[in-house]
Amino acid sequence: MDSAAVLARHRKEKKDLQNQVTGLKKQASKKNRKQVNARCEELSRELEERHARELGELENGGDGEKAADMADDASVTPEELLAQLELEQPAAAAAPAPQAATGGRRGNRRKEKLARREAEVERMKAEAAAEAAEQPDLKKGEEAVLQRLCSAAGLRAVDIQPDGHCLFASLLDQLKARHAESACDPYCFPQSYEGPRCIAEMDVWSLRRLACCHVREHHDDFVPYLFDEQSLELQDVATYTAAIENSAKWGGEIELLALSQVLRCCISVLMAGRSTHRVNEQGAVNPELKLVYYKHSYALGEHYNSLRDAT
Repeated sequence: MDSAAVLARHRKEKKDLQNQVTGLKKQASKKNRKQVNARCEELSRELEERHARELGELENGGDGEKAADMADDASVTPEELLAQLELEQPAAAAAPAPQAATGGRRGNRRKEKLARREAEVERMKAEAAAEAAEQPDLKKGEEAVLQRLCSAAGLRAVDIQPDGHCLFASLLDQLKARHAESACDPYCFPQSYEGPRCIAEMDVWSLRRLACCHVREHHDDFVPYLFDEQSLELQDVATYTAAIENSAKWGGEIELLALSQVLRCCISVLMAGRSTHRVNEQGAVNPELKLVYYKHSYALGEHYNSLRDAT
């Protein structure tokens, strides 16, 4: 094999490895992400070493065809590598099988390579743990900032269960605290809404239904919010609202806007690191409903709590 063919193969192998690494990292879970990153670095290093060795052999008249065969054998898919990672821990814990008399040197080399690989993985884990220990505690930082903001505004957070309904449960708590029915102008209930119209009788499912009925009746106003940035496609209104109305799917900007219009009020959301987000501030005639938003403080991710007056 001539040098041009070897270099061309090297370029292809580098590109293939990059695709494998990308695939591995996309499929990695929190449980094995550190191991996957370590394995990706190891694969890159092994490829560079093999390429350097092959070029040296080529200059000295080595067998390029044999090197190409070795490269084919070394090619694996991200799925195979992830499966190998899952198998390595129990395999490492098991006692090694006795070596046959023949092939002892080959077995020893394999053991040494495995030991080096495990040592490198452990080193990577230690470095990752040390790096993580030096990172700021985002949860504590966020909670401290929000506590100061609440104190300055004379508010206190009311803990809401983080079960997927937190946005609607927070708004329901606010309605009971701030919207005495005798002191509020009538709400703009959607024509298709069939449910409780008295705050005392409402629950999170009532608010979900209110929001979805309003979105379906004014779908043109909500089209800009239904664009999915991941798929780069527009979500179907009926499909989206069915999921919100009939499951514990998290609510967000669409539901805040819809309910602020139905309830004819401003909904404010206190956040750390950003100014307070206010929805429907211009169209408000009823008292403001106040929420606080957490990005880092809960294991399940984003979360809303209700904000009541401190006194």
